Amino acid sequence: MSGVPPLVLIAGPEQVLADRALAQTVAALREGTPDLEVIRLQAGAYAPGQLAIEASPSLFGGEKVIVLADLDEATDEAQLDTLDYLAAPQPDVTLIGIHRGGQKAKKVLDTFKKSGARVIDAPAIKSDRDKVDFAMNEFRAGRRKATREAVQALVDAVGSDVSELASACQQLIADTQGTIDESVVARYHGGKVEATGFKVADAALAGRTSDALALLRHAVAVGVDPVPIVANLAAQVRQLIRVGAAGRGGRSADLARELGMAPWQVDKARRTLGGWDGESLGRVHRALAAADFEIKGGNREGGGRDPHFVLERTLLRVCGEHANNR
Repeated sequence: MSGVPPLVLIAGPEQVLADRALAQTVAALREGTPDLEVIRLQAGAYAPGQLAIEASPSLFGGEKVIVLADLDEATDEAQLDTLDYLAAPQPDVTLIGIHRGGQKAKKVLDTFKKSGARVIDAPAIKSDRDKVDFAMNEFRAGRRKATREAVQALVDAVGSDVSELASACQQLIADTQGTIDESVVARYHGGKVEATGFKVADAALAGRTSDALALLRHAVAVGVDPVPIVANLAAQVRQLIRVGAAGRGGRSADLARELGMAPWQVDKARRTLGGWDGESLGRVHRALAAADFEIKGGNREGGGRDPHFVLERTLLRVCGEHANNR
């Protein structure tokens, strides 16, 4: 027995999680039925009656699974046929519905759930914190230990593509041994890490002017957009302001929960705060807001400034504030 119920709903926008849930469900069904027939239908390009035809018993018998994808784009006919099927599911058939979110076909979703379907969530992985948690879970599942700093460096290197992040985790699990630390990530992804706004921000907020400029020029040379570099700098400055306002005492874990940050982020902010006070951070934050406005085209009358010039000028301002505050 596979343990998979006859109705399964995979709901959520994260493609990596949805693909995994589908693969795992089909694999579980195949354990008991190696010759399982898998039929794939697209709800957004659906011919009326398709579901009933595919679900009807075969002349040769046997179990089948029907994957009804893109329910969030389902045609009216697909929705009506799915509701009819859910009212009278066929024996020896497992129906897997996939819905990426939104209000379309909500009645179908509700009916899946009311019919006792197994619901597998595939929530969006958007924030930096979500990606770090995702990668940490990847390493745990692979029975590998990874430091939080290494995982953050990996997220910084890979960027916003969760599927690429998953692949990078699997590569490190397969190709390395022992604890995965920052040196391991640097060996495999060092060029990418150095080209991100995170390293630029770290150097600037530590007052390392030459390092910050070198990292910035490297990032520009490999095509990193100036906008996220400024955004990352501003985000780190906001973290410094929040941690500084909370005071120096107390456990990092407690303050992290209060501020909605990770404990390692609190520790890092506390270390960096040694070169700053509230007034200098406020001036830097205003300078970054002005740079963001200018880089996005907010001050282009008479030709305006090149975004890379604006970014370099702002970086020098940040480093200068740090130097003046020591």
